[in-house]
Amino acid sequence: MPEPLAPSGRQVSVRCGGYAATVTEVGATLRSLSYDGRPLLHGFDLDQMAAAGAGQLLLPWPNRIEDGQYEFQGRSHQLALSEPPPKHNAMHGLVRWLPWQLRPSGGDQVTATLVLHPQPGYPFTLALSVTYAVGDDGLRVRVRATNSGAELAPYGHGMHPYLIGGEGVVDDWDLTIPATAVCRVDERGLPEPAEPVADTRYDFGSPRRIGEIRLDNPFTGLSRDETGRATVRVRDATAGSTVELWMDRSYRWVQAFTGDTLPPDRARRAVALEPMTCPPNAFRSGTDLVRLDPGASHLAEWGVRAR
Repeated sequence: MPEPLAPSGRQVSVRCGGYAATVTEVGATLRSLSYDGRPLLHGFDLDQMAAAGAGQLLLPWPNRIEDGQYEFQGRSHQLALSEPPPKHNAMHGLVRWLPWQLRPSGGDQVTATLVLHPQPGYPFTLALSVTYAVGDDGLRVRVRATNSGAELAPYGHGMHPYLIGGEGVVDDWDLTIPATAVCRVDERGLPEPAEPVADTRYDFGSPRRIGEIRLDNPFTGLSRDETGRATVRVRDATAGSTVELWMDRSYRWVQAFTGDTLPPDRARRAVALEPMTCPPNAFRSGTDLVRLDPGASHLAEWGVRAR
């Protein structure tokens, strides 16, 4: 009798510079990432499905679309509702559970590819690729989407890593998000207009203890270094451990989620810091939505490293 297939399909592991990562066939998901044996991300085991979006690619939109409905180029579209009532939203894109083609290269990187064909609610064609590479400076992820169809296509991209600052729960960690604005969200997780973080509980411009605050909010107005990167961090001061996630200029937003609604084995055990090219509901609002011409590509890069 053949060995049972892992729920997330084929696995490819890459290693370099003390970093080790595992990528899965299902969803081209980042199942694990560690440095010198210390987990940097809260992923999932080989015998499990991806849980709570852990390590998943969010394409062709991140987060939610209200009622799964949007208009584009004068046409109305209805997506399947992957977040059922009472929230009643289309959630986290269309590729999380599809099989990708994995191509390892040199032991330190792997590229996953997929053609997303037209379907009800998203009648557009995208050629997608994501490359995970590890080196002395951590993990680097490059995501490319090309419009392979004959008409303009709406597009957004996000990723869903849960960062582990140290031991215990997130309450005892420091969080840094160099943002000037945040969106409060309603009971369905849909964003209200962005407002300044100054003098609010959402101001994490300098390292600040998370404590009892509950977060599931998109932040924007990100400060960047001379290379154009914005960097968010979680730190366990007691353990002296820090995990950083950097994003290039393609990512104008980052969602912070402390996992309060998750099952006990995951709730507040890590902070999801999700790089996003656009905010939740962008297919309806148009905010920072990418409009891909036929033959055009969109490229974005982000990464994680231990400090």
